[in-house]
Amino acid sequence: METKWWKSSVVYQVYPQSFKDSNNDGIGDFQGIFEKLPYLKELGINVIWLNPIFESPLVDNGYDISDYTKTLAQYGNIEDFKELLAEAHILGIKIILDLVVNHTSDQHEWFKQSKISKDNPYADFYIWKDPLKDGSAPTNWGSTFGDPAWEYVESRKQYYLHCFAKEQPDLNWENPAVRQHIFDMMKDWFDLGVDGFRMDVISLISKRPGYPEDPSLAYTKSYYAGASNGPRVHEFLHEMYQKVLSKYDVLTVGETPNTNSEQAKLYTHPEREELNMVFHFDHMHLDYGKYGKFSDIRFKMSDLRDTLTEWQYQLKDGWNSLYLNNHDQPRMVTRFGDEENYRVESSKMLGTLLHMMKGTPYVFQGEEIGMKNVPFPSLDDYKDIETRYFIQEMRKNGENEEYIKKVAYLKSRDNARTPMPWNGEENTGFSEANPWISYSPDNKKINVESALSDKNSVFYHYKKLIALRKNYEVIIEGEYRLVNETDSDIYSYIREYNNEKLIVICSFSKYKVNYEVPEEFNLDNFKLLLSNYDDSSNSLSKIITLRPYEALIYHGV
Repeated sequence: METKWWKSSVVYQVYPQSFKDSNNDGIGDFQGIFEKLPYLKELGINVIWLNPIFESPLVDNGYDISDYTKTLAQYGNIEDFKELLAEAHILGIKIILDLVVNHTSDQHEWFKQSKISKDNPYADFYIWKDPLKDGSAPTNWGSTFGDPAWEYVESRKQYYLHCFAKEQPDLNWENPAVRQHIFDMMKDWFDLGVDGFRMDVISLISKRPGYPEDPSLAYTKSYYAGASNGPRVHEFLHEMYQKVLSKYDVLTVGETPNTNSEQAKLYTHPEREELNMVFHFDHMHLDYGKYGKFSDIRFKMSDLRDTLTEWQYQLKDGWNSLYLNNHDQPRMVTRFGDEENYRVESSKMLGTLLHMMKGTPYVFQGEEIGMKNVPFPSLDDYKDIETRYFIQEMRKNGENEEYIKKVAYLKSRDNARTPMPWNGEENTGFSEANPWISYSPDNKKINVESALSDKNSVFYHYKKLIALRKNYEVIIEGEYRLVNETDSDIYSYIREYNNEKLIVICSFSKYKVNYEVPEEFNLDNFKLLLSNYDDSSNSLSKIITLRPYEALIYHGV
């Protein structure tokens, strides 16, 4: 059976606002991405995922779409996008878009019409509920950004649901007309040549009919009780597959908050005809505290290993997406590695750990040069709606400013959104204008130009990892097997396919540690494929002394 192209691909995530500014207005754009396609070709990636490119008021950085048929003017017009798409295809690179269809912007024409009255053609395009007898909201749900998830509109004398900001009303997927409009829009983009979609919070599109109260009384995301993995979500996605996705050879990845590995099987099993893969959050929640993600708790490597292993085993019949950071998460080397003393080594180690697993790896822009979190001088420098809410909440609760600054540094989404540093000059080669968000002071040292001039940089390690995937079938098709489930410092696993084997050994320690190779291995049959140190042993020995954050890949039979 032929391997689907997306199984052997590596996806590079571009945050358009922050990638490259071609017209010096301080905002990244299509022409900037076009200019840097040779760089991405050099890295070796197969697919670009663009965060939302559609018309938007940018309340939530583009995840509030006001028109699915138009591109955001500051990025360029549709002709600019088509030029980017065509050039990417010439270079053998596919492009997928961010599909945000759980909600729209409140500036979308559908919502403008819907809120006028209860009997217009768009009245039921969104989720409206009558107030309780005392005039209060229909349920106790809280939104992602902390406010109540219901907003009252006088013209209808009803509340509408918004799981995110009040400017992001949830669409009513129960309405067949809504679904058909979305399906038609998807077809239009596929017919233009787009190669797939990353589907934003797609596990939330089916709400439970009774709209159950959240018993935990959590002040954020308490809509999960009635909105995640709802009763018709699989029906809706299967309908999408039958009417749209089955007609095209495309990649689909669903972002599925509050979804466990058992539920993920339903989304990803090919016989169910829904999605190719999903983004789960289990490994993103390992360091949560009383303010959720805004915590200074450090993850435990054993928890990370257990979680990733669970998903490797559970999705044997589906497919995994592999990521450790993205536009909503802090930089992985700060969170899971050692940004101070072993930034390069631990960046390479984390990349090795992920890229050798079964699934499709996702590289977030700047990850491939080892970018770390951003030390903004002031809390006022943060732009993100979520971060601003939690800063306010922590201040209300009497947390001291140093603690607030620390957790914002560790977890704010803005860590991923500062401009891509193309060189070490004042404006980093991103723009000649002041950017929409501040640069990182680390750009003088951590930038593309420096990475490309250093043969031992994180960039060239990633290039080698991506090349290995193209040359070794075991990396794509091999079964995953955990080796050392109790070691507190080392994460090691085996990949097996036909007569091939890989053993992947990754140290999470800043000290030297010993690793004992499993007895099943014939040491003479294994040779080093890749290491993050340039003088690792070419042959496998019974006991290996691993240096800080050392990562080794051995291949044999």
